[in-house]
Amino acid sequence: MKNSVIKNSSLKGNKTKINENNKKTKKKSTFKLILKTLSPVKWLTALGILFAITCTILSLIGPRILKIMMDNVSSPDFNLQKINTIGLFLVCIYLVSMLFNYFEGFIMSKVSTTITKNLRTRISSKINKLPLKYFDSTSFGDILSRVTNDVDTVGRTLNSSITGIITNTTMIIAIPIIMFTISWQMALIALLEVPLAFGVVLLIVKFNQKYYIAQQKKLGEINGHIEEIFSSHNVVKAFNGEEKASIEFEKLNSQLRSSSRKAQFTSSLMHPIINTIGNIIYAVICLVGAYIAMKNNDIGFITSIMVFITYIKMFNQPLSQFGMLAGDLQMMGAAADRVFEFLGEEEQPDESEKTQTIENIKGKVEFKNVSFGYSKDREIIHNFSFTALPGQKIAIVGPTGAGKTTIVNLLMRFYEVNKGQILIDDVPIQDMNRSYVRSLFGMVLQDTWLFEGTIRENIAYSRQNATDEEIQNACKMANVDHFILTEPKGYDMVLSEDSAISQGQKQLFTIARTMVQNAPMLILDEATSSVDTRTEILIQTAMDRLMEGRTSFVIAHRLSTIKNANKIIVMKDGDIVEVGSHNELMAKGGFYKELYNSQFENGEDF
Repeated sequence: MKNSVIKNSSLKGNKTKINENNKKTKKKSTFKLILKTLSPVKWLTALGILFAITCTILSLIGPRILKIMMDNVSSPDFNLQKINTIGLFLVCIYLVSMLFNYFEGFIMSKVSTTITKNLRTRISSKINKLPLKYFDSTSFGDILSRVTNDVDTVGRTLNSSITGIITNTTMIIAIPIIMFTISWQMALIALLEVPLAFGVVLLIVKFNQKYYIAQQKKLGEINGHIEEIFSSHNVVKAFNGEEKASIEFEKLNSQLRSSSRKAQFTSSLMHPIINTIGNIIYAVICLVGAYIAMKNNDIGFITSIMVFITYIKMFNQPLSQFGMLAGDLQMMGAAADRVFEFLGEEEQPDESEKTQTIENIKGKVEFKNVSFGYSKDREIIHNFSFTALPGQKIAIVGPTGAGKTTIVNLLMRFYEVNKGQILIDDVPIQDMNRSYVRSLFGMVLQDTWLFEGTIRENIAYSRQNATDEEIQNACKMANVDHFILTEPKGYDMVLSEDSAISQGQKQLFTIARTMVQNAPMLILDEATSSVDTRTEILIQTAMDRLMEGRTSFVIAHRLSTIKNANKIIVMKDGDIVEVGSHNELMAKGGFYKELYNSQFENGEDF
């Protein structure tokens, strides 16, 4: 039993050490990544650092020159011209220091904004390279928080921290050197403040980092919650979910407040503690200086003490600033971790070397023994095989969760198959660039998406070089041309969130967008689900014209819309259970007939 306890304790100890080593490794890698981020502006950063060092040194020389001027004032050989010259030189030093400080601020602002821009550009590029499975497990609000809050925190803190670190380090090195030229005894006492102050900073930083990490994490969670609630606010109101949403928000907000309070409170302890240490050192130096002046009977030493006290006050500043900088750097580190964690996510494989294309595409699509699961331990498509001949209209039906949309996702290479192959005109889609594969399909989904821009720009989104005539013809085929022409600005009408456009009209626009694309094959995921019966008939007629001569896959929920399909694939639990035309399947009296009859008897959609 005793050996078991010792063994468990040893395992826990080893685990703790491993976790600590992982944290240290993560901090080092984050620091390296931050330095790498600075590489595009390294010369500009170096110039800013040079200005900061020069500005600091010039400002530190001032009190020393002031001592020389005071010594001349109190000297028996009083020389007004010499004093005026020293005073003018002192003014010039302060003016030059101010000028250098201005240039340093301008340069570092440019550095921070450039880095912020570069990080946002990298994130934007990264989003386009991530597989869809990443977005299945990550909220849009959390991603948005990384793009905005975390990147802003990194850029803003870099602007202040680089300058602060360089300036304060220069002061900590230069001030003791100057103090030693005045009095080595008092300088040694002053240096006692350094290890004491840095000891306090390191202790608080080590304790406080977890709170800054929790703060940034909770900020991402609360942004995710807000994005989720606001984007579906009408649903929340319809089901009286305001109270539940408010309770959840209050919970997340309280957690964010708690972690922020702990982080800020602990950081705020640095300044008063370091100031207390500095005041004690300050008092000791005054006593020692007075003792030296009395012992040597040197009244002139009083001037040295006054200047030395000025430097002590200046010496306290960088020590206190390092405490504040430590808090800012911790916040930046937590934000940078989240940014670089996102940038380090696994991307879709680069396929720029894949140049395989299909000349004179006919539209034959074949699934060969395809198996797939969104996770390794749960397969939802089992050994799926099917062939769609060129120009056929293929309907895919089945209950919720049968795998209908998954088939389309695999066809468009949004996800890769686990086993088997998908071929277009006998060419495996894995051998073709995924962008090229997607260009072969026009797609209309249940969820409409329109961006803020003119109607013309929205419809031409699928093909930027589309002519006005092509756009207008597509709108006529989609039966949305009449609505556009009733608007004062017509095709130049700007669509936005507050535009008075119904869901059905939005769907018509997306259908027109697909018509403009003029792809050789089509995918329709219940494209008429959001329109009324009259509009559905008009769209269905337009769709029939659009699908003519094209291989089309229609995911159908309302079985009445796919009676004229060449083949209907009936799916259940990831398997094809029936294949045939509407009349053939009804005659079989199998699962399709059961679905069809239950839908019309009970008014259910599948």
